[in-house]
Amino acid sequence: MTNEYINANDTLWDITTKYPETIPVFVSQGFNQMEDESKRKAFGSSISLKTALSLKKYNIDTFMNALTERIRQEHNLADSSLRVTKKEDYSPNAIRVEGLLPCPVRLPLMEQFQSFVTHIKETKDIEIHHELKAASMGHDWLIEFGTRIQNPENLPDIIISAGFDLFFDENKIGKYKKMNAFTDHTGFTSLNTVFDNEKIDLKDPLHQYSMIAAVPAILVVNLSELNGRPIPQSWKDLLDPQFEKSVSLPIADFDLFNAILVNIHKNYGEEGVRNLGRTLLESMHPSQMVKSNNKKIDKPCVTVMPYFFTKMIKDGGPMKAVWPEDGAIISPVFMLTRTDRINELKPVIDFFASKEVGEIMAHKGLMPSTNPEIDNRIPEGKTFMWPGWDYINSHNIGELLEYCRAIFEGKE
Repeated sequence: MTNEYINANDTLWDITTKYPETIPVFVSQGFNQMEDESKRKAFGSSISLKTALSLKKYNIDTFMNALTERIRQEHNLADSSLRVTKKEDYSPNAIRVEGLLPCPVRLPLMEQFQSFVTHIKETKDIEIHHELKAASMGHDWLIEFGTRIQNPENLPDIIISAGFDLFFDENKIGKYKKMNAFTDHTGFTSLNTVFDNEKIDLKDPLHQYSMIAAVPAILVVNLSELNGRPIPQSWKDLLDPQFEKSVSLPIADFDLFNAILVNIHKNYGEEGVRNLGRTLLESMHPSQMVKSNNKKIDKPCVTVMPYFFTKMIKDGGPMKAVWPEDGAIISPVFMLTRTDRINELKPVIDFFASKEVGEIMAHKGLMPSTNPEIDNRIPEGKTFMWPGWDYINSHNIGELLEYCRAIFEGKE
């Protein structure tokens, strides 16, 4: 199988050497050895993409599409006509939109956004400057200005990204909450009914943060590795000692992993976080992975992953997606809008809160939208896990995450 960039018979080393931007895709899908160059060379030189995906029981077409989309993003094929303005050339009164977009939906979102930017310039003479990078590129640059900038007036007018660390850490953008620097102006009096249950309320009671979508984390169970153990049906089940050193966790996906840590701490306490750390499967030597068809080795019994990637599961294989009975843990996709410019920002706010954007999130990214008009296509009866605004506002999330990581790593 071949597409415009990749042949399924290419080795992982060849693919990642030619397209290093694909490395985060491999790591996020459980190929942890691909993060380290020496391990990547030793392991990746010996195995083709087709064989590697066969070992993981992943759908080849879907995985290759994910790699191709990431390559296109890096090469700016879809963004070639976006006319991104350099920051030093920003017009003083222009609207600044910055942040990170989830990789599965970035391209269709950017196509819609560029059409909007062009239209609003032509019809209302409103100029918009934007820098919306792929989430896989990391949010160090957002953290840097969130840490460095002291005056909210120097912030971008709209910030979009996912996760807890960036937005709630009081040493980062979280410090502006106390300054009332942001106001929710989406106009939603209630959120999508898919989030209706007595356990969670995603709407910020302080009307500061706008949540436009959520990235759910679910369990994927390798039935051939259960070895007599019952299929875990919940996060609580996963924390049971029988799954010690049997689970692959999305540690490289900081937004999602931080959401998992916060929710496990809130619902199952320090012991829950400690048990989560014990479930983590020890790293495998690359040579063991290559010979896994011929030799019995430790493989993850359960992989925690974003709901979107369940599309990669091969029909008829041993992998089974399980939506946790205690709720799919969600990493929120936030839109923060500056209080002092709400009137000027309203057209842009309306765009990102629109039905069109909500459908892209929900239908292309399997990230349920909070827009009440969207059919999120989530099976009936499925719930979500969210720590709640009271919990968030009563904790310094930055300090809490550091503490939880220490517990997870066995240092506390």
